[in-house]
Amino acid sequence: MGFIGYDVNKYTPRQMVMIPMVILILSLAILGYNMATIGMPVRPGIDFSGGTAVTLFTTDTPEQLENAFPGYPLLSVGEGVNNGKYLKFGPMDDASLQSLASLISARYPDAKIDQIGASFGQTLQQQAFVALIISFIGMTVVVFLAFRTFVPAAAVVLSAFADIVMTAAGMSLVGIDLSLPTTAALLMLIGYSVDSDILLTMRVLKRQGKLEEKLSGAFKTGIIMTTTTIAAVAAMWVVAFAGQITVIWEIATVLLIGLFIDMMNTWLTNAGIIKWFVLKGGGK
Repeated sequence: MGFIGYDVNKYTPRQMVMIPMVILILSLAILGYNMATIGMPVRPGIDFSGGTAVTLFTTDTPEQLENAFPGYPLLSVGEGVNNGKYLKFGPMDDASLQSLASLISARYPDAKIDQIGASFGQTLQQQAFVALIISFIGMTVVVFLAFRTFVPAAAVVLSAFADIVMTAAGMSLVGIDLSLPTTAALLMLIGYSVDSDILLTMRVLKRQGKLEEKLSGAFKTGIIMTTTTIAAVAAMWVVAFAGQITVIWEIATVLLIGLFIDMMNTWLTNAGIIKWFVLKGGGK
């Protein structure tokens, strides 16, 4: 817990926001590159792009399964408990899909085959995008109504935006697809980001005392809250990884990335802006 003793007051506002802004620019560049190459900021999973998911139980290794389906768009082979395997195939025409289903049924009679059509995946993609936009707009409105001052409210919104952009870039770097579960994780991050940022802003602007003392007090409380949450999510990540529960592991990974990023944006980006605002006399 040595990080709790870190002196948040020893840096100027410009020094505090410099590193997060550089990372934000790099993250936007990564998402922009993805948009230019694949048409989405983060590579979509079969939930959004369409495809076929196959769940089966076999002692075959992932390499053997990859060799068992030549000519089919096999995207990945995941492993679960009790020799469970989870195969993801990309979109196929009806003839290829029927051929694949026949091949799987012949080799693995107990296999479960789920298909998501490309048009249905596109609909889910649009609905998830709308949910993210509505959540962000709702958060923005509530924050501006709560503070009724542009700079503190804008700092909270900027930090939340940076959290989502940087987390999405992190997902792209570690190879996690954008799916319904990971979209839910991003929505949770919006709420957590606003919670930690409002804690900081309320402590600094609404309480009496010296700026340095208020920043230090808010920092200690916020770090304890965040590290406790990180510990809980890390435990979930370990259990999901050990049990090879892919969906839970992906959600936990996105949350861990987002929580570490939120720690940076709250205590560098938001704290730097609030510190500048108060030093300029805006907090009076």
